[in-house]
Amino acid sequence: MFTPVQTKIYKTSQTRGADDDVIYQNRVLRNGTVLIPYADYEVCNTAPSLNGKYEHGFIVLIKPEDYFAPGAETILKMQGLKLGKNLLVFYETRWQWNTYGIKKGWKPASSRKAPLGGEYVARVPATTSAGQEKIVEGYNTSKMKGAGIRVYEYADTKTISLCKLQLEYLFWSCYDIETFLETSGDQKAYLEKRRDTILKEAHENGVDDTDWLKQERIIDNDGNTICPLCLEKMSAMGFSSKMIQAEGREVPDLTITNTSLFHIHELRSGQFNHRLYNLGWGHHHCNVTVADKGVEGTLDWMKRILKKNNWI
Repeated sequence: MFTPVQTKIYKTSQTRGADDDVIYQNRVLRNGTVLIPYADYEVCNTAPSLNGKYEHGFIVLIKPEDYFAPGAETILKMQGLKLGKNLLVFYETRWQWNTYGIKKGWKPASSRKAPLGGEYVARVPATTSAGQEKIVEGYNTSKMKGAGIRVYEYADTKTISLCKLQLEYLFWSCYDIETFLETSGDQKAYLEKRRDTILKEAHENGVDDTDWLKQERIIDNDGNTICPLCLEKMSAMGFSSKMIQAEGREVPDLTITNTSLFHIHELRSGQFNHRLYNLGWGHHHCNVTVADKGVEGTLDWMKRILKKNNWI
């Protein structure tokens, strides 16, 4: 039996969505091949676990103007980067495509493991005014969509598993969990047994440190799960209830629920923040407000707005 809550928790182990026009894979596990922009290589070349190794390796993406710059080949060699092995030239703009032509013998990459099967990859948008079509080369087949995941979304298998455990522990810590169980019908006995199992496993694995969770704005002094932004208690019922839609703007296939995954400290290159004690559950609209600013950054922004409006 797989409940909607477990489905939601499983999805937290996946990366964000990505369409065919970008280089990233669409909703895959966070332990996949990592894509590192060359500008971030120095701060991202070491993984946060597994002795600094990424579970499924990494690919560095370098801009053509950087790759073809004088002396670049020597620097790349010193950094342990080799074209076609762990490095690809990445064309993103029409200017790059037109200015730095594909070298003779180069092929678009086709593998996420060394050798990469090519030397470059391209995701150049169409130019409507000039009638130029978009260019999508490398990792664009049905079996090989996208080269890898965003580096800041990475987490190894063990971390993913422990984060899922902590997130389910937080679900069972909602203030109205007993009401949720009472309205679960035939699933009640199964859910009660699962709750007991999760609470036991959470304690055994050290993911139920209430002091730490309170410090990070994930639970309150009552031990109940709260939204990290507004600090209101989260409802267990909100994990499966659909978000209320604005009148006149309803869509019949809405899949967004009232509850969203929260990263207390935002995801950013050089910081691997999909980790224990940095994940919580919050309101969908609060999560949209936070976006990529993180909770602290959002509160600072809100404070500035309130001051400008003479509310504080």
